[in-house]
Amino acid sequence: MPFRVEDTFRDALAAANRPLAGMWVCSGSPLIAELCAGSGLDWLLVDAEHSPNGLESILAQLQAIHGYPVHALVRPPVNDTVLIKQYLDLGVQNLLLPMVNSVAEAEAAVAATRYPPQGVRGVGSALARAARWNRVPDYLARANETISVTVQIESTAAVDAVEDILKVDGVDAVFIGPSDLAASMGLLGQQEHPEVRAAVEHCLSAAKAAGKPAGVNAFNPDTARHYLDTGADFILVGADVSLLARGSEALAAQYIPNDPVEPVETPASY
Repeated sequence: MPFRVEDTFRDALAAANRPLAGMWVCSGSPLIAELCAGSGLDWLLVDAEHSPNGLESILAQLQAIHGYPVHALVRPPVNDTVLIKQYLDLGVQNLLLPMVNSVAEAEAAVAATRYPPQGVRGVGSALARAARWNRVPDYLARANETISVTVQIESTAAVDAVEDILKVDGVDAVFIGPSDLAASMGLLGQQEHPEVRAAVEHCLSAAKAAGKPAGVNAFNPDTARHYLDTGADFILVGADVSLLARGSEALAAQYIPNDPVEPVETPASY
């Protein structure tokens, strides 16, 4: 029985008539991933760089998300050929690769997603969910069509090289991470600093000039709107763990008195 794979995030960006809004999925829970998949958002980012996600939990989340009208991107902990091979074989179609700081690193990322002679991806389609165990017709010949590569710009070196990174064949989009970018600029924790915003806007403009989509992370609604107005094609505006943390804090604030109860002194025993 022949199977087909889903359209990529690259295809979704090309077809969109508005910016695509998404959220982080960091809990490692397939149940939470499925809950978020039905939210109405355009895309989800399953994160393995700063979240407790291994191959098994990523697979379970892909299975939970599958069938919902949402695109799943997955971020490995590092831009690594072996990890990328494993993620692709799991059935990850859309990669967001962190800390891509140069043309060479962008080229290595793309090569890791391509079979020889275009790249260095190991061949294991008969064993892999990506090809539905060789049930996807002509998977080896068509694999490139089933994969999108987004590289993350999150350092001053990457900002300096962004125009050349955008020229790399196979880089479908760039995504700017203001938190790490601020840190690399000596402005740790100051994502809203004017210099950080200017660097983000420079990358958005460079992508527009190159004819490639650019996205950005922005949990602050005003900042998100600003970047959308500046030309962001896709954006991350929240995270499952952050929503749960802030929501549970709001419940506590609503129902628990602000004034702490004074401890009752008990006599010392001798």
